[in-house]
Amino acid sequence: MVEPRRVELSEPETSRASRTYWDSAAEEYLAEHGEFLGDDRFIWCPEGVDEATARLLGPVRNKRILEVGCGAAQCSRWLVGQGAKVVAFDISIEQLRLGQQLDRRTGTAVRTVAADAGAIPFQDGTFDIACSAFGALPFVADAEAALREIARTLKPGGLLVFSVTHPIRWSMPDDPTPAGLRITQSYFDRTPYVEVDDRGTAIYAEHHRTTGDWIRALTGAGFVIDDLLEPEWPAGNDQVWGGWGPDRGRLVPGTAIWSAHTTASTPTAS
Repeated sequence: MVEPRRVELSEPETSRASRTYWDSAAEEYLAEHGEFLGDDRFIWCPEGVDEATARLLGPVRNKRILEVGCGAAQCSRWLVGQGAKVVAFDISIEQLRLGQQLDRRTGTAVRTVAADAGAIPFQDGTFDIACSAFGALPFVADAEAALREIARTLKPGGLLVFSVTHPIRWSMPDDPTPAGLRITQSYFDRTPYVEVDDRGTAIYAEHHRTTGDWIRALTGAGFVIDDLLEPEWPAGNDQVWGGWGPDRGRLVPGTAIWSAHTTASTPTAS
């Protein structure tokens, strides 16, 4: 039996929970959302923002790109198809295994490695762009430390674009129907959402941060913020994804997509 709680977790506990969850849920997740995500599309969020038309990363041909928390690497596969030089990582071996299946199915191979966002195994200044579609950053205890790691791997002026759960969603129940349109949790409560097993061991953890927290984490890691996109729910999208859905999405945002760039004096990871 899985029991949800709001409790503090250390970074190692959070990492173990993420690895446990995504290794166990990878196949179910792909079965449920694979048709919406596609095998080689770059979908930023449940609202359906598609990089093919949004172009949040700008021109990608011949750019060195790092995907953070890639899952089955659908986004990276699309980038490879656009002529980018891509490396992707994820904490879950099972997610990467499913990604290799998609490689074979699509005929587009992605270079992937197993890694934690808190210790990215690439040299300083390696990449032109880093991107993440709900990968890793909602699931780390110390967002600034992870962002410092990303900044370290980017060249001066390198671009970071990532999507996460919009902070306002944490104040509402995980219910996509009109009944979920109510405030049940303090927006200012940063205690992470944790699921534990029968032994009390954390097997899933997601960390809430306010909009101001994200601004401070980004600037503290040495980024200059360029934009914050809060996608509106588009007409014709009847996808229901956890707490997301058209009833809620027409009224409040479910996703925040941050765009930022490094400077020549980006702080190094400690």
